[in-house]
Amino acid sequence: MDKRTSIGEVVAEIRDGMTLGIGGWGARRKPMALIRELLRSPVKDLTVVSYGGPDVGMLCATGKVRKLVFGFVSLDLIPLEAHFRAARQRGEFEVMEIDEGMLQWGLRAAAMRMPFLPTRVGLATDVQRSNPEIKTIQSPYEDGETLLAMPALELDVALCHVNQADERGNCQILGPDPFFDDLFCRAAKQAFVSCERVVPTETLTSEGCIHSIHMDRSLVDGIVEAPFGAHPTSCAPDYGIDVEHLREYSASAKGSWDEYCAKYITAGDDAGYLDANGGTERISGIEPPIF
Repeated sequence: MDKRTSIGEVVAEIRDGMTLGIGGWGARRKPMALIRELLRSPVKDLTVVSYGGPDVGMLCATGKVRKLVFGFVSLDLIPLEAHFRAARQRGEFEVMEIDEGMLQWGLRAAAMRMPFLPTRVGLATDVQRSNPEIKTIQSPYEDGETLLAMPALELDVALCHVNQADERGNCQILGPDPFFDDLFCRAAKQAFVSCERVVPTETLTSEGCIHSIHMDRSLVDGIVEAPFGAHPTSCAPDYGIDVEHLREYSASAKGSWDEYCAKYITAGDDAGYLDANGGTERISGIEPPIF
């Protein structure tokens, strides 16, 4: 089955009030080409689940977030995402602020079709005070231990970005940071993945190992070929974090957001976006970060 589709067709599947999971991590491998198209759409009132980066900040800046479920929102080299911070300080959306591991546990519960998974993480912390909807459960065994019951984070749609994929939806991450993208896809009713390039299936194993194929075709509903589609976040080893762009983006939270949007989001297509960032040669020359 050929699952190739377009950015516009993917965003057309996202509707008001949905729960949207966004893969990647901070300023690494975010599906930003898909996010930019979502920003151009009229969709609103989203519940967003993310290890947040500029994806979350931009959605907050455009008023599309009703509720945010997150472990952090950071640009990595810029520790706190400025647009997220401003919107949260204004009280523009509900929050479920949890530990990074709890977010992963909630995705895993949804992936396993379980209502919750038990954990010790979050017990006796402000996580419980800030999230009274998260309940505790007592072990039915002899230990009788009280555990936190992390609820499943069920998603309507998941968006991720990878290095390469075949037309059937097998997705390969060649960098050192696969994180939890497979769980986002497993937790979602529909999962769409953008990639740097669509390649023949045999290329996936000739250029890497089978363990780098993190999402197989059974988890993916659509594939979008979007070169440099994670920019300004990184997609190692293809390119690194565009710190120059992120500094400009972060500074726009102080009053120049409309100018940033006109330059990078509303003005045109992806080709125009890449030209506005110095072209593909400049972006591909950005060294991937070392953590």
